[in-house]
Amino acid sequence: MKKKTTTIGLILITLSLLFTLNLSAQKKEEHKYITPTEKDVLQKLEWWQDCKFGIMFHWGTYSQWGVVESWSICPEDEGWCQRKLPDYNEYVRRYEGLKYSFNPIHFNPEVWAKAAKDAGMKYVVFSTKHHDGFCMFDTKTTDYKITDKDCPFNKNPKANIAKEVFNAFRNNGLGIGAYFSKPDWHNNDYWWEYFPVVDRNPNYDLEKYPERWKRFQDFTYKQIEELTTDYGKMDILWLDGGWVRSKAEQTEESLSWLKRPALNQDINMPAIAAMARKNQPGLIVVDRSVHGKYENYETPEQQIPDKPLPYLWETCMTMATSWSWAYNDKYKPTNKIIHLLVDIVSKGGNFLLNIGVDPSGQLDDTAYVRMKEIGEWMKVNSEAIYGSRTIEPYKEGKVCFTKGKNDEVYAIYLADEGEKMPTEIKLDNYQPKANATASVLGTDKASWKANGKGCIITLPATAINNPPCKHAWVIKFN
Repeated sequence: MKKKTTTIGLILITLSLLFTLNLSAQKKEEHKYITPTEKDVLQKLEWWQDCKFGIMFHWGTYSQWGVVESWSICPEDEGWCQRKLPDYNEYVRRYEGLKYSFNPIHFNPEVWAKAAKDAGMKYVVFSTKHHDGFCMFDTKTTDYKITDKDCPFNKNPKANIAKEVFNAFRNNGLGIGAYFSKPDWHNNDYWWEYFPVVDRNPNYDLEKYPERWKRFQDFTYKQIEELTTDYGKMDILWLDGGWVRSKAEQTEESLSWLKRPALNQDINMPAIAAMARKNQPGLIVVDRSVHGKYENYETPEQQIPDKPLPYLWETCMTMATSWSWAYNDKYKPTNKIIHLLVDIVSKGGNFLLNIGVDPSGQLDDTAYVRMKEIGEWMKVNSEAIYGSRTIEPYKEGKVCFTKGKNDEVYAIYLADEGEKMPTEIKLDNYQPKANATASVLGTDKASWKANGKGCIITLPATAINNPPCKHAWVIKFN
C-alpha cells in the first residue's frame, strides 16, 4: 500500500463527496447535514471514518437487577421497561438505593480492552452517565456516583470507573468516546421533587422557573467540563437523550417521543461544544438526533439503512438483545455480527457494537467468544474494512463491496452458517477493470471473466479446499 499523504484540502473534498452521495436518499431527509468547518474536527472525522468498528459499554447500578438501563424509573407506559413493584415511588427509592450495594469487585477494563483490540475494534464509547443520573466517574457535582463514600466500591483503587476504562483502552491503542446523557432524572433541577413526575421530560414549566433550568444547564456544563478535562485525551463526546433540545430544534420525529407539547429544553450546546473542544481539540461531538451543527455523525439505533446515506453515520447495536446486562440474554452469532459489520461498512457507515457489563464488573463469557471469533476473521480480511469507502453497486445478493484508499475493490461474499466456499461467484452489476487481478484474501489468486455488465469469478482450489476463514470470504481486485 502507498503511504497516505492527506491534506486538509483532500479531507474537504472527500467529505464533500461523501455528503453529496445518493441525492435521492437526501431528498427524503427532513434535514441537512452541516459539515464541520474546523480543520481539526475534519481530521478527527476522517480518522473515525477509517476506524469502521467500535465497541460500546452500558453499565450502571441497574446491572444488579438485570433490568433495562434507567427506563424503568420513567413513568411512561412502555412494555419494554415495566417495573416489578406496583408502587412507583417505592420502586424509585429502591432503584436509587442500588448505589449502596454496587460493588463490582471483578472490574478489570484491561481484559475488556485486550479483547476489543484483538477483535479489531478501533474505538470505545463508555456510558459515563445514563438518564438515571448515576455517574460512573468521580464528579464533584453530585454524590450520586460510583466514588461516593456510601458506595461500597469507593475505596477500590479502580473506583473512578470511567477513568480506568479510558486509560485501559487508550493504552491498547483505541480511540476514546464518552457516552453522556443530557437528561438527568436524579437531578432536582430536571425532575423537581416539588411536582410529580409525568414522563421523561422536566416536570415543571421551564419558562416559569428559568433559574431552575439555568442551574441544570450549568450542572451539565460542569460535568462535561470534568470529563473533557480530567480523563485524558478524548476523541468523541457521544450525547444521548435527544429530546433535550430547544423548541426550534424539534422535529416531527422528536415530538413523537415527547407525546406532549415541546418544552424549550435548550441545554446551550454552543457553550458546551466550545468548552469541550477547547479542552479536547478536534473533538467529535455527537448530539444524537438533534440535526445540526453539533451532530457530527448520525447514529441509527439497532438498524442499518437500506443504502448509503448522504452524511457520516454509525449504527449502534447490541451484541445481545439488551443494551444493559440481562440475565440469560441471547447473543447474536458470530456469523451474524460479521455480516452486519460488512453490510454497514459497504454502505459507508461505522459499526458500534454494544456489550452490557454484569454487576461484578465482568462481561459474559459469550461476549469474549464472539470477540475472539470476530478477531480471527479480521486478521485475514481487515484490509477490506479499515479505511474503506463505498463503491457501487454496494451490495448484490450475498456479495457486498468496499473500495480501498488505492482504488482496490473488495467483493465480500457473505456465507451462510456452515456453507462451503463456491467454485464460482456470478455478479450481474459489477465488472472489474480490464487489467485487474483477483485474489482471495488469505489464500491464492482467483480468476475472473467479463459476463455482460458483470463478471464470473472462479475461486482457487486452494481456497475451496482450505478456506482462510469462516463467515465471509473476500475477493480483492487491484
